[in-house]
Amino acid sequence: MAAAKEAINLLRGWPSTDLLPATLIQDAANHVLSDKSVVIPGLLYGPDEGYQPCREAIARWLTEFYQPSRPIDFERITVTGGASQNMSVALGVYTDPEYTRNIWIVTPGYMLIFRMFEDAGLGAKLRAVPEDDEGIDIEYLRREMRKSEQHAQSTGNTAPRYKPDRKRAKVYKHLIYTVPSFSNPSSRTMTLRRRRELVRLAREFDALIACDDVYDFLQWPVGDAETVLKNAHLPRIVDVDRELDGGAEREGADGFGNVMSNGTWSKLAGPGLRSGWSEGTPKFAYGLGQAGCQRSGGSPSHLTSTYLTHLLQTGGIQNHIKTVLCPGYASRYQTLMGAVRQHLQPLGFTIPQPDREVAGGYFLWLGLPTGLRGTELATKLQQEENLIVAPGKIFEVPGDESAVPCDTSIRLCFAWEDEEKIRSGVERIAATTKVLLSTKEDGAEGFVVVDKDTADMLQTFR
Repeated sequence: MAAAKEAINLLRGWPSTDLLPATLIQDAANHVLSDKSVVIPGLLYGPDEGYQPCREAIARWLTEFYQPSRPIDFERITVTGGASQNMSVALGVYTDPEYTRNIWIVTPGYMLIFRMFEDAGLGAKLRAVPEDDEGIDIEYLRREMRKSEQHAQSTGNTAPRYKPDRKRAKVYKHLIYTVPSFSNPSSRTMTLRRRRELVRLAREFDALIACDDVYDFLQWPVGDAETVLKNAHLPRIVDVDRELDGGAEREGADGFGNVMSNGTWSKLAGPGLRSGWSEGTPKFAYGLGQAGCQRSGGSPSHLTSTYLTHLLQTGGIQNHIKTVLCPGYASRYQTLMGAVRQHLQPLGFTIPQPDREVAGGYFLWLGLPTGLRGTELATKLQQEENLIVAPGKIFEVPGDESAVPCDTSIRLCFAWEDEEKIRSGVERIAATTKVLLSTKEDGAEGFVVVDKDTADMLQTFR
């Protein structure tokens, strides 16, 4: 009996263990824990919006990276327990299970976000929105939002039912969820023009754009694994909202803005830290800080935020991103792209935005050859090649799957495995694809159906 092939996981969206800044974090923790003026308050309940030195350090860091026309004030920043925790808090504060008409998800969508909307009582309101070459299909979204508004008006859904009038927060009529840069899973980046169009649409329909801006710092020029980009290649949508047409606090606006930027340390320092930040208008940030869980328990990840403050103030984490993370992930990306060009594109695989100048993040979305399904390919790879990839179907929006079908694609992650395994994984995909395509040419279908419940079997990690 032949020995089993070495396991390869190109689904798992985790940071490489080789690139984690364990020593930096240890040094920061030692520094904080030896300073009673920092560690004693750090072990107590934190301020609702977070440790102020951390908020100030994050604001300076974001200003340096994104280069907005005006410096970012710390009052726009809230310390969070990471992007996932903050999304749940934001849903609790700024949506209403009935009054919020729909949750619009750029699709293919991040599959682990769906349950957060379900937990907030919004599961029946999920809608898929397709992408084009510039990102979210703005005309499709505009058309569907108009229909949604007409339905709300005809059914008398004109005021929040479950959440009373609160000066500390508001309830948005719609929420639009997107990963604008190096998206998980589609690997696309939304253009600046589309970002502006989206902000204007959100203002028209009283929508909150919830942006997972979690990959922005992991960027590099396409075809060049050596050059490190000093600044963001595009402004965030929250920056657009701040400046466009008078900004989020223009005359007649309510001051809450229409964009929340969700940041996390998971991709930069390690998901085990369970820490992140959010940015919005000062009024929006205050509302997040006044959530019940924050008022009761204080700022999440409070002690951890003191470590991260030290890393930002000393420049340790910035240097780690520049000298370790970006070169490391850029090299993995170039290895993956080289293997895809050599082994998969000749078979009919396609990649989105092939003419992009800047790449980044963790993922690559691949369109499959005609007649091949992602569920079929993923199942065969797992069973026969000991290789795990993410079939496109798991990124379809529950309840609205037919609006944007995704089973003609797969997602590969280049962050977790080393370069040798990335290369080998692509070779296994090519070999299995050839077998499946030849089988179809012979007239045998051989489809394997994988529904969303099979996501656990496929080890559906972030």
